[in-house]
Amino acid sequence: MALIKSISGIRGTIGGKPGEGLSPIDVVRFTSAYGMWLKERCGKAQPSVVVGRDARISGEMVKNLVIGSLQGLGINVIHLGLATTPTTEVSVVEHKADGGIILTASHNPKQWNALKLLNEKGEFLNAADGERVLAIAEQEAFVYADVDEIGNMVEDTDSLKKHIESVLSLELVDVEAIKKAEFKVAVDCVNSVGGVAIPAMLKALGVTEVLELYCEPNGQFPHNPEPLPEHLTDISELIKKEKADVGFVVDPDVDRLAIISEDGSMFGEEYTLVAVADYVLANTPGNSASNLSSSRALRDVTEKHGGSYAAAAVGEVNVVEKMHEINAVIGGEGNGGIIYPASHYGRDALVGVALFLTHLAKTGKKCSELRKEYPSYFMSKNKIELTPEIDVDGILLKVKEKFQNEKVTDIDGVKIDFADRWVHLRKSNTEPIIRIYSEAPSMKEAESIALEIIEVIKSLA
Repeated sequence: MALIKSISGIRGTIGGKPGEGLSPIDVVRFTSAYGMWLKERCGKAQPSVVVGRDARISGEMVKNLVIGSLQGLGINVIHLGLATTPTTEVSVVEHKADGGIILTASHNPKQWNALKLLNEKGEFLNAADGERVLAIAEQEAFVYADVDEIGNMVEDTDSLKKHIESVLSLELVDVEAIKKAEFKVAVDCVNSVGGVAIPAMLKALGVTEVLELYCEPNGQFPHNPEPLPEHLTDISELIKKEKADVGFVVDPDVDRLAIISEDGSMFGEEYTLVAVADYVLANTPGNSASNLSSSRALRDVTEKHGGSYAAAAVGEVNVVEKMHEINAVIGGEGNGGIIYPASHYGRDALVGVALFLTHLAKTGKKCSELRKEYPSYFMSKNKIELTPEIDVDGILLKVKEKFQNEKVTDIDGVKIDFADRWVHLRKSNTEPIIRIYSEAPSMKEAESIALEIIEVIKSLA
């Protein structure tokens, strides 16, 4: 059992003792802490909060606890039911709500769930606000409403429709170009809420032939829900068999987008952002941002279009803060997360699908041909499981000292930039592991530098 409290929200496995997993008591505790923080922040006696969830098996149970806790605090709830993370984010703004809670553990397996907490802008809480919520939870400083002041609940059954309409209205989304291209598109939505959202998005864009794989939102993930190449063999085979033009894969809450080319090859989750940024920057000159663990290819594409690139610490809220700081016109994370400010400041696979298909239609090229146009980097992603006796901070400090003659960035773990490659090691916000990402001109070189760092860590531990 695990319970992780971080900048990414409150995440844990379902079941077990309180405090050791995401038990019902923990759900109530952290929801109540968020509600108290929200009332403190907005100064209202009865704030409003949007609640949406993915299709996890535990979602119904967690949703009931969350809504009941918020109402118990005197907070009014706008309930979306099954809703993607970006749909919930845009709904906060659309309803002029004071905050939002998304019930999803993103790419984690089915035994996990989480509370992702939003402010009134539909953006994730920053570090200071997150720490305040955790402090309230620790102190159990909750004051619930009297019976006459209990919050009410209303349902919004049109949130996805409104989200799709907002995507279609974006200036750089060309529905006519997509219709004219007559794309055949395959999708894998891992039996979560994407199975409702992505086919609806494609049909609204004028895609007449959609091959749906694992689109029943029942929470029974047919494979590991993280959209990595080793988990996507089924859709790859479907694309080749049915001669589809492109394949799209999303994670359970639809904020990450992986693309598969017409020949069944992986476009590369790092290159989802690169390709969309290329299209956006060609039409809207400006700056870009991503996190430290994302590919150098975004920097290269941004500079090609005359803009500047900046890196942020890992975590969507950190990338969003950096984008605000540099007035970026596009940004995101190398895990397939597109953040397009013209829509909203949140990772959004629906926006990614619309912009990528427009880009593909306007180039007139095959997906695999488009991929070859971008700088070729190879990324290796490794991890080291953590045990309580491992001093992660001490290890990272020693690594930093060992490579002090190289360019080292320590705003989030330790990133070492060599001339033609880099390696980034950091403690995960969502799992009890050290992540080790490395990138180089070839996969062999990327894996080699990662193994070298792993050996260094073992020698220092």
